[in-house]
Amino acid sequence: MNYKVPFVGYKLQYQNLKKEIDDAIQGVLKRGDLILRKDVEDFEKNFSSFVGKKYGIGVGCCTDALFLSLFGAGIGKGDEVITVSHTYVATIDTIWRVGAKPILVDVGEDMEMDPNLIEKAITSRTKAIVPVHLDGRMSDMGKIMKIAKKYNLIVIEDAAQAIGAKFKESAGWRKAGSFGLTSCFSFYPAKLLGSFGDAGMICTSDRKLAQKLYLLRDHGEKPSYLRTKKDKDKIAFFGFNSLLDNIQAAVLNVKLKYLPGWIKRRREIAGIYDQGLEKIKEIVLPVPPINQGSYFDVYQNYIIRAKNRNDLEKYLEKRGVETLVKWRIPNHLQPGLKLSRFKLSQTEKISNEVISLPIYPELTNRQIRYVVKCVKDFYRGLVSVSS
Repeated sequence: MNYKVPFVGYKLQYQNLKKEIDDAIQGVLKRGDLILRKDVEDFEKNFSSFVGKKYGIGVGCCTDALFLSLFGAGIGKGDEVITVSHTYVATIDTIWRVGAKPILVDVGEDMEMDPNLIEKAITSRTKAIVPVHLDGRMSDMGKIMKIAKKYNLIVIEDAAQAIGAKFKESAGWRKAGSFGLTSCFSFYPAKLLGSFGDAGMICTSDRKLAQKLYLLRDHGEKPSYLRTKKDKDKIAFFGFNSLLDNIQAAVLNVKLKYLPGWIKRRREIAGIYDQGLEKIKEIVLPVPPINQGSYFDVYQNYIIRAKNRNDLEKYLEKRGVETLVKWRIPNHLQPGLKLSRFKLSQTEKISNEVISLPIYPELTNRQIRYVVKCVKDFYRGLVSVSS
């Protein structure tokens, strides 16, 4: 379908950066630098510096980042890890894959982990908390880190959807990914900082763990840019195969410098949506960018909670507005995952209400206003039918 307002702007972003991106890719190909070369090394340094961590470990995807973080931290069979059901299944899947048991807690009204429920979920087997910074908003890391310190728990941040988001502590603002032992990022094409395929990153300030993760991602071998003479031909231990491709790193190095401007534009779009939709009683909007207190949201997604969500989705489709509804069935209610013992009323309620409206820097104000008009028209129609 040829949408008036597509959900993503892949083509437009490439067209805007075409020369820089083409030059970066051609440079990689002309040099023959395809696997773990300087572009990866540079991006690991550039991105970890952006986050506020000392080390970056480029991997194949965020799922691998989560898995390797858990595995590298020594979490395994018999351990319990607290996270949420309202997330992409990979967050839970990686806990299961290291042999640990996922313990799911509910989310709050903001759709982030409810920190007030964490302590009730802690047992003698609890080893870690994995907060998920969802839709461009951070979890309450002040409360979560206090609980983790009190019970001596590891924190691994799932920051796949929150690149550049911030949370304010007494000492000042800190970015998503700067709190935990490790933080895990996704560069999937639809993310704020997207590659041309799948890609991910682990960030940490723990030198010993970073060295272990560099080895784990490549079958126990150090990358050439970290290798010394004594490391030559040495395999430290059995590992895995999860590498950030050099071409993707080259593309991401180009895009990284534009990220602050893209975040600014996303917040502008969120403000336009908020002003246009705030009087519709049948929907709940995300916190607007002008009134966020301790949070600085980057709006990876613009999620509204909508009455008659499924009908709204169909209506917008007919009007040429592409939307996204994620996780209609919550993870803990997926029969194949065998997690139904968890009772998460807020998560289940949200799953029946949420719908994502288009939000990306290349959207025009005219397109945004058209989306607003379509949403208003839908609810006006509902009112007229009911009356």
